[in-house]
Amino acid sequence: MDHDDPNPREHEQFSGTPPILRAKRYDRPSVFVPENLLREARRQKAIPPGQVPAICVLDPDGDMVRGLLAANQATPNPYWACYHTQMYNFEREGIEFGMVGCAVGASFAVLVAEQMFAAGCRLLISVTSSGQIMPQGEPPYFVLITRALRDEGTSYHYLPPADYAELNPALLCKVQDAFSALSEPVYLGATWTTDAPFRETTAAIEQARQAGILAVEMEAAALYAFAHARQKPVICFAHVTNQMARVEGDFEKGEANGTWAALRLVAATAKAWLEAVKLS
Repeated sequence: MDHDDPNPREHEQFSGTPPILRAKRYDRPSVFVPENLLREARRQKAIPPGQVPAICVLDPDGDMVRGLLAANQATPNPYWACYHTQMYNFEREGIEFGMVGCAVGASFAVLVAEQMFAAGCRLLISVTSSGQIMPQGEPPYFVLITRALRDEGTSYHYLPPADYAELNPALLCKVQDAFSALSEPVYLGATWTTDAPFRETTAAIEQARQAGILAVEMEAAALYAFAHARQKPVICFAHVTNQMARVEGDFEKGEANGTWAALRLVAATAKAWLEAVKLS
């Protein structure tokens, strides 16, 4: 006996365009905006009006936040009205920063980035741990990400399809010579941004290697797409710390889980940007 299919739409033919690329209308504004979300969060959480520091940092691994808190060098920001995260203020090289930890992955990183800029941020720096694709030396070391392969979903809500999202060239010029005095080397190059770290297959890794990609991470393509679409300054670094756990003793970031090396990188970037802004 034949039975009616309880879910007839499940067997419809694929239209040829995946849902993520349909009806995007990149030139039209969003109905849901971060300013309104922050307004309601302030009301519900009784947060006073005020702005976050002009330079903010994303710390997806959370090691910098934990290191600063353990050293009593960070305090909660009283004006940060995000529902999902806590921002901490700290100072380095005479510069005040606001940092959010553990915003892992493209969609979470951009969710927080949108709110940072709506709350007063003028420059966003992201430092995320990443897996080595084309070796530049023994990990750990940093990569200043000049472009990121868009193998995630969030960037396609901000920009039309393309292989890469790129760092603003004018922003690159402001900071690229700022790292010579750092203890860990900083290389320039491309990364691969993925939404699915446990689907990094041999074929995908080899394709990335053939494209000259240095490392794999989870945020940069989306952050650069957001930056381009919103005309906001965002700089992304990959802290190459591992070979995807294919060797014993992997994922070693160095002293204090890389906290102080990453903070020196953040401070050098901020100083170079501030000097360039003064001169412009």
